Amino acid sequence: MKAMGTLYLVRHGQASFGADNYDQLSPLGQRQCRRLGDYFRAKGRHFSAAITGTLVRQTQSLDEIAAGLGVAQDALRLPGLNEYDSAAVIAAIHPQPLAKPDTPELYRHHFRLLRAGLSSWMAGSTQPAGMPRYADFVAGVAGALDHVRQHCDGDVLMVSSGGPISTAVGQVLGTTPEMTVELNMRIRNSAVTEFVFNPKRHMLLSYNGLPHLDDEGHADWVTYT
Repeated sequence: MKAMGTLYLVRHGQASFGADNYDQLSPLGQRQCRRLGDYFRAKGRHFSAAITGTLVRQTQSLDEIAAGLGVAQDALRLPGLNEYDSAAVIAAIHPQPLAKPDTPELYRHHFRLLRAGLSSWMAGSTQPAGMPRYADFVAGVAGALDHVRQHCDGDVLMVSSGGPISTAVGQVLGTTPEMTVELNMRIRNSAVTEFVFNPKRHMLLSYNGLPHLDDEGHADWVTYT
């Protein structure tokens, strides 16, 4: 019988919020993930498997973590770990074009609409263009967790995004969709969430931690977008 393992779910580093192409790590996002890899190496962490989505910011994050670890980290790429399209989620409830979120008020307005759009999508009240039904999005995340339980052991690294990670936590804890949205809104770039797992189930060990940035010298590296 397989021993228990630990799944490290990592949110990608800071992406390019407000740019024409969000799906790229910013220079700070690269440093966040490289620093996380340095932290894992200092702790003697060795991953038996690595899994990521197919989005550029996710695969770039894994590459930076691997560089910090100092090892090549081949990864299984699962589309079920890809993030929802936030622009499509917002457009489903607010079809008018939004101004670029370049002020604090516009930034808050963007995330108020995103929270409302996610709630509407989860309830089945809207279907954002080009996106799966919410039930299918959840199934993609569940499939990734099933793969870990069935095929992995030891320490496993999974790099994804806030939506899939908060959904995974929601599945493990049995939270409401509303709580899943709140978890999603609070997860930080390059944050680590830990699940202990065995072939039957996952159990939450920690959520949204930044052990690699937990000192005054890296306080200004903490970001959310």
